[in-house]
Amino acid sequence: MIILLTNDDGIYAEGIQILGETLLQEEDFNLYIAAPDHERSATGHAITMHRPLRAEEVKFLHNSYLKGWSINGTPADCVKLAVEYLMPRKPDLVISGINRGANLGTDVLYSGTVSAAIEATILGIQSFAVSLTAYENPDFRFAANFLLRLIKKIKDHKLPEKTLLNINVPAVSRRQIAGVAITHLGIRQYRNAFQKRIDPRGRSYFWMAGEIDESADEEKGSDVNAVKNGYISITPVHFDLTNYKLIEELRNINWEI
Repeated sequence: MIILLTNDDGIYAEGIQILGETLLQEEDFNLYIAAPDHERSATGHAITMHRPLRAEEVKFLHNSYLKGWSINGTPADCVKLAVEYLMPRKPDLVISGINRGANLGTDVLYSGTVSAAIEATILGIQSFAVSLTAYENPDFRFAANFLLRLIKKIKDHKLPEKTLLNINVPAVSRRQIAGVAITHLGIRQYRNAFQKRIDPRGRSYFWMAGEIDESADEEKGSDVNAVKNGYISITPVHFDLTNYKLIEELRNINWEI
């Protein structure tokens, strides 16, 4: 199985390297890495069109079996360039992560991690987006081992077209994991999203910050609720944003031109 790893935390991020080391335990996995040259969090599905992309081959000193490229573009750029030019053939699976911090609910619309996985599905490749819901002292080992087991479980069960799995692993010990929940996207809302400051010349500027409103999504079955209760959340995400229920209603309107 040929697997491409990518992320939005950058090619030298701990999460992607631990994931690579873990997956190399399987002899039949052939791994490649194509990731941004520095952190590109919250870039969404941006692609680079007005400047050249550069891909520098990277050698990982701690593991000579990992082959990778550092790319001066977005996560979506990395997948697109790797699949369409850099790799010898199309991968069987793209994994984006392991991200440092959650990608839950409506935040997936901003996420570079999820967007990289979406780019893979656009190219017709099965993909996972994987996040560990921790910023302070993250331990990626359990999440990486869970992914290894997951790949083995579903490698014979092809996902539907245009669909990826968005996986969020709670930042708790293995003993504290309540189980695995198959979920839908929830709602993520923030309080005090902007901080106003004054620069040395007396002009106003703003930092986007914000605190998560933990009460914003208590709906049972959502990814937000599942992670809050200690479950690993697996959400099938479909990038077709069409509201099909509304199509017939709109067709019945007399559209006069």
